[in-house]
Amino acid sequence: MKMKKKIIPVILMTIFAMLFSSMAFADNEDILRRWAKEKNFENDLGSELKVTVTYFGSEYIQALVATEAEKNLWTADETENYKYELLKTLRLDEYIPIHVAIENRGPAMHMAPFDRQISLWLDGDRYTPADYDKRFNFKLTENRDGFVFFPRFDEKTGKSLLEGAKRAKVSISSNISSVAEGAVFMDFYWDIYDDDPSRLYSGKAAAKLEIDRLIKRFEILSSKKDDLESQLAEVLAELDMVNQRIEELRKE
Repeated sequence: MKMKKKIIPVILMTIFAMLFSSMAFADNEDILRRWAKEKNFENDLGSELKVTVTYFGSEYIQALVATEAEKNLWTADETENYKYELLKTLRLDEYIPIHVAIENRGPAMHMAPFDRQISLWLDGDRYTPADYDKRFNFKLTENRDGFVFFPRFDEKTGKSLLEGAKRAKVSISSNISSVAEGAVFMDFYWDIYDDDPSRLYSGKAAAKLEIDRLIKRFEILSSKKDDLESQLAEVLAELDMVNQRIEELRKE
């Protein structure tokens, strides 16, 4: 009887843990869907086009990491390693990353140069890509996906473009496909007023990213140091030559 009493709480705790885990997983799936916006087009000939654009806000990234960890039954270290590789790929210290996925079930698409077909709006200000996956410039007959990176900081002031921003919009020209004919732009919207990238920078992944940044900075400073030492050596050599010539002239 005593044994049964001990077993029952353990079973209940296991059931509750499973329920909470499934609820958390469902919540994360809802978050992922909220940040991945989708538009579908079709024409009278049966051609179809699906475009999915994902804004990698901090909430989305956290949910993505948690979902992948849940699916793969990762340890804490494996989860941190995944987060580190993801953040490194996203290049959040320089850019605003946007992921674009295209499913084409129609005529071949010609989107080059793709950086002229897509833009990011933060409230009322428009920005063009700083970098993007160049595969978007090649003829597309089926599916393709990749990242488009927009500037995160103002070139002149160095201020974050996201500071104070309330809404983001990605606009893609409908000229990329005849199936989307009739729509001037494909517009995708997100509310970003509560997005805080600093939430992501904690734990081992953040420490590894900080190490990467410091190593890059160390390499830059070392290169400057070498240049300055080389310049100093040239100046000292010239000073020595000038002094020698002065002494020679005094002896004459």
